[in-house]
Amino acid sequence: MPGPKDFAIPALAFTACLAACAGNGNQGIAARTDKQKPNIVYILADDLGFGDVGFNGQKLIPTPNLDRLAGEGIVFSQHYAGTTVCAPSRASLMTGLTTGHTPIRGNKGWEPEGQWPIPDSTFTMAEMLKTVGYTTGAFGKWGLGGPGSSGDPLRQGFDEFYGYLCQSLAHNYYPGHLWNNAQKVILEENSGDRMEIYAPELIHQQALRFIEKNRDKAFFLFYPSIIPHAELLLPDQYMEPFRGRLLPEKSYRGKEPGDAHFRKGGYGSQPEAHAAFAAMVTLLDRQVGEIADKLKELGLEKNTLIIFTSDNGPHLEGGADPDYFDSNGPFRGYKRDLYEGGIRVPAFARWPGKIKAGTTTAHISAFWDVLPTIAELTGGQAPAGIDGISFLPAMLGKKGQQEHDYLYWEFHESGGRQAVRRNDWKLVRYHILDPEKITTELYDLSRDPGETTNVADQHPGVVEELLIIMQEARTPSPEFSF
Repeated sequence: MPGPKDFAIPALAFTACLAACAGNGNQGIAARTDKQKPNIVYILADDLGFGDVGFNGQKLIPTPNLDRLAGEGIVFSQHYAGTTVCAPSRASLMTGLTTGHTPIRGNKGWEPEGQWPIPDSTFTMAEMLKTVGYTTGAFGKWGLGGPGSSGDPLRQGFDEFYGYLCQSLAHNYYPGHLWNNAQKVILEENSGDRMEIYAPELIHQQALRFIEKNRDKAFFLFYPSIIPHAELLLPDQYMEPFRGRLLPEKSYRGKEPGDAHFRKGGYGSQPEAHAAFAAMVTLLDRQVGEIADKLKELGLEKNTLIIFTSDNGPHLEGGADPDYFDSNGPFRGYKRDLYEGGIRVPAFARWPGKIKAGTTTAHISAFWDVLPTIAELTGGQAPAGIDGISFLPAMLGKKGQQEHDYLYWEFHESGGRQAVRRNDWKLVRYHILDPEKITTELYDLSRDPGETTNVADQHPGVVEELLIIMQEARTPSPEFSF
């Protein structure tokens, strides 16, 4: 059996191979029929704020591909992440459960590499799609179980995986290794203080290759990008268009070669943080555009649903400056907050001929709704007892869309936080783990979407009702006590 180093792909050879594959164009593509199940492409940006995209008002960073695709489909103006940090938000997406019920409720580490794993008993969206004939692939950041654990994507319904199993190591864009299924791909070009292979480019090429390989099958492409999370590093050619244009610049002193956490979760230094962030969002935009172009090139465009969103709100780490870019748009809060800025995320769906172009929906939806939506679309069976509600009618512009009675989130860091939304009322509680510090805040989102005025004292009955919902919306977790 070949060792891990045998799976390392030199950058030039890798690019040449992909170019040769792409050169085959449409040859050999099986005829697609209207009866064939649609391909699903789900693109999950990492810490991209509601306001970081042009279709939600971004002024400083052009996002032409995202704006075009959003304009060709439907924009969700009230779509929510599973919660306000990576692992539990992704667990909510995969399971159809809120963080009051999902088995993963925090970013808890798992030795020697990865996060607390999803248990074997979990039934994921990928497993559901396998039951109705889909080929499944995940490319990017997983964060729901390390190599060989019960949460390994290969044990949770994915036929293929390429990228980072550990989200802490995904902080670094020039890593020492990635994972190609069960094989550890050693990137010698990034050893020591060398920075020669940019992981987002490798991952992206593998995702395009997955589409090429499976063009005559029904496939589910899960693309959890690592952009634009934290470490603001990327090749110079991407930086050049923004240098000197986003002033005053912000400098960040991070981990350098020789430091304890250099390339082991610590963020690298970046003297031009504004230019780097803009370049990373631009790269994300370009890569999403290339996925759409590949689908069109292969004749798959009209039989493919693309959903794009982000796993939580904008972060404040590694030199990021969300206030400069107005990354959370009109909302209060950032990543790790349960205010709207931490959990309301940019989202659109595009499916030519099925989703009406140029539309927007105010339907209130969340990550736990994606699994039942995809189940209804593909003929799969969503598990009984999940929290999600299919938003397929709203997405397709049909009548009969069911609404949530309420939405619930919890967060297990920063002293513990909870939030519940019912209609336009939103209750937020901080410092859950310290009874002497607990704060209780009530907002009317119809009048105050920025959550600037706490009206809890004026509406004690509403507060009492929502506090009861908070108690009933969760079950105890032995691994994530609250």
